[in-house]
Amino acid sequence: MNIRPASPLRPAPLIIMGVSGCGKSTLGQMLAQHLDGRFIEGDSYHPAANIARMSQGIALTDEDRWGWLDTLAQELRHAATTESGPAVLACSALKASYRDRLRQGDPRAFFVLLQAPREVLAQRLDTRESHFMGSTLLDSQLGTIEPLRPDERGVVLDATVPPQRLLEQVLALQCVT
Repeated sequence: MNIRPASPLRPAPLIIMGVSGCGKSTLGQMLAQHLDGRFIEGDSYHPAANIARMSQGIALTDEDRWGWLDTLAQELRHAATTESGPAVLACSALKASYRDRLRQGDPRAFFVLLQAPREVLAQRLDTRESHFMGSTLLDSQLGTIEPLRPDERGVVLDATVPPQRLLEQVLALQCVT
């Protein structure tokens, strides 16, 4: 666990990350509500071309992601100057280079990496409704995700525990209070 306290002036953003189906949006919405912060659903910022690729089972390249990540960093920057509560972003943030790009919006970002076994993730994706990302790209994401580096502020949590328990675990971290 790489925990350092957030700035007392304004809360650091929380980036809930991991592969599809790990529960990023569920936990992110709960955290934003509990902390009176702004929830940013990363998937809603994907350009139409990215959504079309993923809907067809085609994995995104780094080039496909750069503009999307830059837009999310802008949203974090904007939230840091306009919101009283923390920004809570749900975003896969699979690679360290993607997280570096997101930190350009606010270098104090704290990452919450949600991990679960492949079977659990696949089952969640196969039963999820109204989302462009199915289980066909799960193995690609699992092969791409990079662990948090020692210099990254963050924590790894078990995404198989109930969302309420995950909320409690994040709220217990010093970086959030």
